[in-house]
Amino acid sequence: MTTTPNGSVTFTLDGSNRSTKLPVLSGSIGPDVVDIRKLYADLGVFTFDPGYGETASCESQITYIDGDEGVLLYRGYPIEQLAESSDFIEVCYLLMNGNLPNAAQLAEFRKGVTYHTMVHEQIRRFFDGFRRDAHPMAVMCGVVGALAAFYHDNLDINDARQREIAAFRLIAKVPTIAAMAYKYALGQPFVYPRNDLSYAANFLHMLNAVPAEPYTVSPILAKAMDRILVLHADHEQNASTSTVRLAGSTGANPFACIAAGIAALWGPAHGGANEAVLKMLAEIGSVENIPAFIEKVKDKNSGVKLMGFGHRVYKNFDPRAKIMQQSCHEVLAELGIKDEPLLDMAMALEKVALEDEYFVSRKLYPNVDFYSGIILKAMGIPTSMFTVIFAVARTVGWVSQWKEMVEDPAQRIGRPRQIYTGPAKRDYVPVASRG
Repeated sequence: MTTTPNGSVTFTLDGSNRSTKLPVLSGSIGPDVVDIRKLYADLGVFTFDPGYGETASCESQITYIDGDEGVLLYRGYPIEQLAESSDFIEVCYLLMNGNLPNAAQLAEFRKGVTYHTMVHEQIRRFFDGFRRDAHPMAVMCGVVGALAAFYHDNLDINDARQREIAAFRLIAKVPTIAAMAYKYALGQPFVYPRNDLSYAANFLHMLNAVPAEPYTVSPILAKAMDRILVLHADHEQNASTSTVRLAGSTGANPFACIAAGIAALWGPAHGGANEAVLKMLAEIGSVENIPAFIEKVKDKNSGVKLMGFGHRVYKNFDPRAKIMQQSCHEVLAELGIKDEPLLDMAMALEKVALEDEYFVSRKLYPNVDFYSGIILKAMGIPTSMFTVIFAVARTVGWVSQWKEMVEDPAQRIGRPRQIYTGPAKRDYVPVASRG
C-alpha cells in the first residue's frame, strides 16, 4: 500500500445505535477516498454505486486523470510531453516499468518487442474459420484469446519472467493480428512484420503493403500513427481496463484477460466513438447542412447528438485532442487532401464548435475521437478498423494494469455486490397446481 491515512469519516446508521469510523486515504495526487472495506462488517450494509462512477476499485500507480483541469499523466509524465518527445515503445516501457528507460534499457526493450512480432504460422490457418465479412473486432477477440493455445509455455502468472514474456508477446503480436484481420477481410495476402521499421511504421506497412510492389511508409503518417498509439495507450480504470483487471483477478492467463478487454472495448459506448464521428458526418451530408444540424443539436427535443465533442471524464478539454489536432492537419497536408467531403465537413464542424458560444460555454470541445477518426479516414483505413487500432494501442495499458494487479499483494478476486430486488423466498408449486 502506498496510500496514506488522512483522517476518518464516521458513519451512523439511522434508527440504531450502530456507527463506525472509516479511514480516509490519500494518494499522491487526486481526491481522497473513504476505505469502506469494513462497512458491512461494522454496520451490515453495502454501498450502492451503479457503474462504479464514484468508487475506487483498486490502487494504481500507472495513470492519473484530472477531468476538471484537463490533465492526463502516464506515471507522472504529462501526455503532451510524451506525445511530443517520446515514441510508443518508450511509452510502453514507461507504463510497464514505472520510469523512463535509459538508452540501454530502451534498446533492450525495443528488441524484446521487435523479435516477438511474428505469430505462430498455424495462426494463419486459424483465420480460415472466419467469414470474410466478419467484423475485425470479432476476429481480434477470437485470435488473441487463442494465443494461449499457441504460447502456453509461459503462462505461470506467478513467475515474473513469464509475465514479462507474455507482455512482450501481446504488445508485439496484437498489431500483427490486427493487420492480418484487415488483410483477411480484403482478400489480400498477409504481410509479415519487418524488424527494420519502427512499431508504428511496421503496423502501417503490414496494413498497406502488397507483395506485387514496394510500399514506403510516410514518416508523417508513421508519426501520426505513433501519436494515436501513445494517446490511447492507457486511460485509468475505464470499462475495458476494469474488465481486464476483473478477469485477471481470477488468475486467468494474460491472453484471455486481454481478449476480455478487447471484447469490452468493442462496445460502441467505449471504443467506437471515432467511428460514430464519421457516421455522424455521413448523415450530415455536406458542409451546407451543418448550420441546420447545429440547430438540431441545440434543440433538446430533437434527439440529435454531436459526436466527438466533450468527454465523460474531461469536463474542460481533452488534453489528447490538442495533440491529435496538430497531427490531423499534418496528415491532411501530407496527403494533399483538399476536397474530401467528410473531411471538409469535419473541419467546418470543428470551426463552428470552437467559435459558437453554445458549445464554448458548455465546454464541448473536440475530443481525441473526433480527430483520430479524421486521421484514420484520411489514411484510407475503413471505419471497421478504428476500434481495432484502439485495441492495438490500449494493449500495453491493459498489460501494465494486469501486471500491476498480479504483483499487488493485496489483490483479491473481484466480487461486486448488489441490491436484490427480485421475489423474496417462495415455495415451489407443482405445474398441475399453478393457476
